[in-house]
Amino acid sequence: MFDKLRKKLKSFSKTIEEKVKAKVIDKGKAALGGETILDEKDLKAPLEELEIALLESDAAFSVVEELISRVKGELAGKRVKWGADTGELVNDAIRGALLNILSAEKLDFDEFVANREKPINIAFIGVNGTGKTTTIAKVAKKLLSTGHSVVIASADTYRAGATEQIEIHASNLGIKVIKHQYGSDPAAVVYDAVKYAKANRTDVVLADTAGRMHTSVNLMEQLKKICRVTKPDLIIFVDEAVAGNDAVERAKKFDEMIGIDASILTKLDIDIKGGAAISIAHSTSKPIIFLGTGQGYEDLMKFDAEWLVDRLLSG
Repeated sequence: MFDKLRKKLKSFSKTIEEKVKAKVIDKGKAALGGETILDEKDLKAPLEELEIALLESDAAFSVVEELISRVKGELAGKRVKWGADTGELVNDAIRGALLNILSAEKLDFDEFVANREKPINIAFIGVNGTGKTTTIAKVAKKLLSTGHSVVIASADTYRAGATEQIEIHASNLGIKVIKHQYGSDPAAVVYDAVKYAKANRTDVVLADTAGRMHTSVNLMEQLKKICRVTKPDLIIFVDEAVAGNDAVERAKKFDEMIGIDASILTKLDIDIKGGAAISIAHSTSKPIIFLGTGQGYEDLMKFDAEWLVDRLLSG
């Protein structure tokens, strides 16, 4: 994964290295192991190439601007000797900039669940087809593995087969599903699930809401009602890593209209460009807490900014 962006970053490092060599030779210091100072003029063309590479990798423009600014600030004025590991110098600058963006906000899901008053009501929102229902099953499996009891609210009361889909997962995991008839009020389903959890000392309610586009006014109002009536402790936005800038725009709109607390990116096992994860974290100022890495219930990886940056810069 991330092959295209990784190659572009290597190309950026190589260009800087060539700039250093050219300047040292030009000053007649090559034989003496001379050094030179990187100035903004040296960085201008390589940074423009890096900017294009990041945009092509689905990084949002605001993210690209910040990254370029941080890398430029780190490298401009650096003293570099011919023969020094320029690639390491550049990688350190890019790595620091990426980690700064990805680590701006953090949320430890395990700590949140352990310390919150029970029952905890968690709503999952997003568009259709992004793996939201499967992600809920994965989160349920994770909660069960840490000793927490779970009930699922089937609050997608409009999509044909939605309840049946979540019931299959729940049956596999041994979890109860609270459901109503199709066409009923989804807020009532979540309300009843929370009520059930309180009565049965169940730790966590996972609410599967109907997938919707942010442009659907009626469905967004319905989602607002769910959140207003049931007051979720955590609202998680789910989208595909492969969706790129589409996922970024959707995350921003859902955050503006509903308010999200965190995100989960699915389908990281598919080759992706790499920009979506960086951009969603930056554009919403909300943390990514998990990455979906496959179809199995165990295929849910805790988000680790250093792991992601290592994948972008290595290999």
